[in-house]
Amino acid sequence: MFLVVFRNRKRADIDARAYARDAEAMDALARRQPGFLAFKSYTSEDGEVVALSEWADEASARAWGRQAEHALVQGEGRARYYASYTLFACDAPRIHEFEWKEPLS
Repeated sequence: MFLVVFRNRKRADIDARAYARDAEAMDALARRQPGFLAFKSYTSEDGEVVALSEWADEASARAWGRQAEHALVQGEGRARYYASYTLFACDAPRIHEFEWKEPLS
């Protein structure tokens, strides 16, 4: 699994409708890409957003980064939507899992 973490802050003057339209289109497009596994996004109380995408491997994640329509919207993000962002990528995340199971009576 290849993990991509995208931390960002939106600009104060963002066109929220345009952003939502682009975000919805990119979500749908990413889900059709080879190697796509999952995507979730979380917004903190102070407005920072952390988006997590999981890919089968690094090649799949990099192909998504270079996908033509995605690349155009990335440019829009820098020009119109984001005040700042940081992208983290990891090809060998340490994974620890826990799932509570109700005891049998």
